[in-house]
Amino acid sequence: MKLLVFILNNEEYLEKVLSAFVEAGVSGSTILDSEGMGRFLAYDVPLYAGFREFMKGNRPYNKTIISVIRNQETIETAKKLVDEVVGGLDQPGTGIMFTVPVDWAAGLVPEDEEI
Repeated sequence: MKLLVFILNNEEYLEKVLSAFVEAGVSGSTILDSEGMGRFLAYDVPLYAGFREFMKGNRPYNKTIISVIRNQETIETAKKLVDEVVGGLDQPGTGIMFTVPVDWAAGLVPEDEEI
């Protein structure tokens, strides 16, 4: 079991990313509003106000999508589909996706009820 985390830099893709998750078999996710460190420092910490020039054109806010996923095949499918939606995670500014091992979880949808 793993926690799949995807930080989506372009909120316009959120609906398509969630559709890709459903197509991959992800049965549930939590979506969080998030903000990059660079944007926070440039706009909220006066000492780093000079960074604002570097931030021009960058999107100030992100969506962070987290899902506990039981099998590796679902993760691989989700990675492939999301990569297609955002135009390649290897491209700067698209987002970051990673997994973290989960040793235990409660409150998940039972496997036989998954999508």
